[in-house]
Amino acid sequence: MNTSATHKPIKSYSSQELTELLKSYRQPSYRANQLVQWLYQRGVSSYDDMTDFPKALRQQLADNHPLFSPSIEDKQVSSDGTRKYLLSYHDGSLVETVGIPSSERLTVCFSTQIGCPMGCVFCATGKEGFTRNLSVGEIIDQVLVVQSDFGKRVTNLVGMGQGEPFLNYDAVVAALDIINSKKGLGIGARKITLSTCGILDGIRKFSEVREQYTLAVSLHSARQEVRDTIMPHVSSQPLNSLYKELLSYIEKTKRRVTFEYTLISGLNDRQVDLEALLHYCRGLLCHVNLIRLNDTPNSLFHPSSETTTHEWKEVLERHGIETTIRISKGSDIFGACGQLKNARA
Repeated sequence: MNTSATHKPIKSYSSQELTELLKSYRQPSYRANQLVQWLYQRGVSSYDDMTDFPKALRQQLADNHPLFSPSIEDKQVSSDGTRKYLLSYHDGSLVETVGIPSSERLTVCFSTQIGCPMGCVFCATGKEGFTRNLSVGEIIDQVLVVQSDFGKRVTNLVGMGQGEPFLNYDAVVAALDIINSKKGLGIGARKITLSTCGILDGIRKFSEVREQYTLAVSLHSARQEVRDTIMPHVSSQPLNSLYKELLSYIEKTKRRVTFEYTLISGLNDRQVDLEALLHYCRGLLCHVNLIRLNDTPNSLFHPSSETTTHEWKEVLERHGIETTIRISKGSDIFGACGQLKNARA
């Protein structure tokens, strides 16, 4: 086998890479499916638990591909039942993930990077800076941790935690492939949403993915100068280029795009901002998700009023744009949108 692959953690591999790895050990093709099931359906933490694997193969894998699982460093429970987990990976890196229960669903808001390089001014994660990308298994393990702690199957996923998913594109899509697969977690593609700040190359590649995942775009302003203020590291991905890329995405996939719009008092919630958003949505198959800014420690920004939020919803819907107001769960434990920053209770 390729010696450069030795000592690479087993959960760093995509499903296809696991197939190639087992082939290099002269194993039958079905072994890869078995391995995925052991890792992600049964969530084993040792090769010794893989009882239908030959002992020699288990030893080879243990010698060359360490099997790591995260530990829960801290858990906080919101008054609404939301649970926020601070997870520690094998190298000491920390990341937060959130489990959001409802009567019929259990949704996981998962992270894709340790920290985030985008630096959005209202986001606690952005202030923490960027450390590294998460691997395939480190993304999936977040789902397994929440599922185990709740003792209930996860039904929905939103990639809206720490990090910009499209700056870790290959690992994120490989993780979704296993999460969606029947040999993995079997969560339907339409119940999985991936959120991007608007990375054009990532949107372009995502449009080629055959599974019907939902794409969400953190817009936050349809005025270029305001968006550059709020999201300075996305200024290289201008709004006019983003519009063209989204139009292409919609034409290719026939799927609706969701715009996430965090309303910040006096910054992006004026009449001129609403008119710009109405104009931007024109010609796009889209849905707008309005989010009143969630408080973060030492922030200079404040949420728009509930009155403004409901007025925006009314006007957008009057113009034929489907609009919802997000109910931010877990805000009392800093587990809501824009609040994640690897903090202990």
